[in-house]
Amino acid sequence: MSERGSFTLGAAAARMPQPVASRRIAALEKHLGGRLFDRSTRRATLTPFGRDMLASAKRLVQLADAMEHDAEQAKLTPVRIAVPDICSTRDLAHLDAEARRQGVHLDFHPAPPAERAELLRFQQVRAAIVEVPPGEGQWSVPLGLASAAAPRAGTVYVETLRVNRGDRSPRRRRIWIQPEDDVPHIRDRMMRIRDAVGLQPAQVAVATALTSAAAEVLGSADFLLAPPKQAEELGLHWRPIGEIRLVRSFDVFAGAGDEAERIRTRLHNAIARCLGAPTGDEDAGGGA
Repeated sequence: MSERGSFTLGAAAARMPQPVASRRIAALEKHLGGRLFDRSTRRATLTPFGRDMLASAKRLVQLADAMEHDAEQAKLTPVRIAVPDICSTRDLAHLDAEARRQGVHLDFHPAPPAERAELLRFQQVRAAIVEVPPGEGQWSVPLGLASAAAPRAGTVYVETLRVNRGDRSPRRRRIWIQPEDDVPHIRDRMMRIRDAVGLQPAQVAVATALTSAAAEVLGSADFLLAPPKQAEELGLHWRPIGEIRLVRSFDVFAGAGDEAERIRTRLHNAIARCLGAPTGDEDAGGGA
């Protein structure tokens, strides 16, 4: 106001209505206990008290500008997030693009289940998509058995892999559990089914890597425990399991504040697509 010599011009420079500027100045004068402007003339001139306060006012304006700049820079700082290493580059790129549209910048760190939880625990990432027991997550992905040849039936029963007494073939058909599913609520339940239907211990095995497990399945009559989308990407035929219903269940956790909720809310469907989970109101097929 003092530099423009007019309340009207000063308000216009500050991009606010003149009455609003006048009310704010009046409130500031009341708060400080002295008049800042001499209103006895047409021009807006500073009083002696106003001139004494001018240097402090300029410092406050500069600090406010610096704070706004810092806030904008902070919004651009990527959130380092641990994600399942089964997420494809294409899906992560789409998730990143959607995040940017929502004002969230992400820095992905692909890792297996246990490592994702550890990265968050030791604050090496700000957030992590973690596997949780069925019914406790935001996203659920149904699991079934995938094979190179299309099974005749619409459902695969684990008991059909049982070795008959008269079968002398050294090759036993196996079910491969990939690293992403090497968690108790999936692995242990699969092992219990194996024992209940009489399969040999080696017929259900945890693979060291998804690539090697997929290679075993592509070159044999073995099965890969996998969700439908992943099976399709690998060129395999997917069927549900007859004896059991298994799901991957995921949620996002963050180290501090409301960051996890912000990611859940803004990126729910984008993360669902990345994980191979149903989006929107689709039934996730979850449950124990």
